Amino acid sequence: MTRMIRRRSLLGAALATGLAAPAFAQSYPSRPVRLVVPYPPGGATDITARLLAQELSQALGQSFAVENRGGGASVTGTQAVATAPADGHTLGVFDSAFVVNPGLLGSRLPYDTRRDFSFVSVLVRSPLVLVVPAAAPWPDLAALVRDAKARPNELTFGSAGNGTAVHMAGEQFRLAAGFTFLHVPYRGGGPMITDVIAGRVQMAFGTIPAMAEHVRAGRLRALAITGATRSALLPEVPSMAEAGFPAVDAALINALVGPAGLPEPVLARLAEASRQAVTGAAMRTRLTELGFEPVGGTPAEASAQLLGQITQWEQVIKEGDIKVD
Repeated sequence: MTRMIRRRSLLGAALATGLAAPAFAQSYPSRPVRLVVPYPPGGATDITARLLAQELSQALGQSFAVENRGGGASVTGTQAVATAPADGHTLGVFDSAFVVNPGLLGSRLPYDTRRDFSFVSVLVRSPLVLVVPAAAPWPDLAALVRDAKARPNELTFGSAGNGTAVHMAGEQFRLAAGFTFLHVPYRGGGPMITDVIAGRVQMAFGTIPAMAEHVRAGRLRALAITGATRSALLPEVPSMAEAGFPAVDAALINALVGPAGLPEPVLARLAEASRQAVTGAAMRTRLTELGFEPVGGTPAEASAQLLGQITQWEQVIKEGDIKVD
């Protein structure tokens, strides 16, 4: 009799849990949701978050509001998500710093990126383009690599700052190609582009929309797009894979992330709503203008992508002996 009662109790609990999950998913969100962006307003991540917030508000029937929490090279805002309640009402829209910082900062981070977050969706990605001055003597990527190998540490590589995504792209490129350069970090992309155009710096990676205008105007020469495919904005420029360097796949990303322990029904509902948002006509058009490619996908796919990138950049940072203050 005791065994029968226990068996009935377990069966009842299982049925209750199974019935509660869909109900919980349908009731989420039950109040306004914060989308934390770990930067001041106005940047690409902030724009993506605001577009997403508008779409999710309409799709899920609650207000999704962007909260800008800049500071600490994105760490401050990221930590705010890591320590939030795991109920889906505080989420983060993070960029490539989220997957690069574990390798750069290690134990200095106040959270464990692998353990303290739930990965909802990789929303978008943006390949990068390698550019040189228009008057540079390299007609293609192969010529640049040959010259760089012949002159170790003589060619200069500009970036928007030490440890930034475009810096990481350069380190990934030089490790794959087997040469060394002199890294010149700037405080932002604007001064870097100015000096590449002037020939004071000999190569740099940048976002395709930021560089395409200068390429078309004859101020810069584009040598390759990161990844396996060409860009519609610069269709004449080969991909890194076409140019013989398939491992050079650095790209800017924006991902939707929550605190660890988000309930599976919430994860699934957020991921599907986000997929529909970034692939929908309205948001897709605006994202394309910013140089982003919609991604979307399931939480399992997001987890595989983000964890894989964390490991990838840890290896690049270690092999390149990259240090930040």
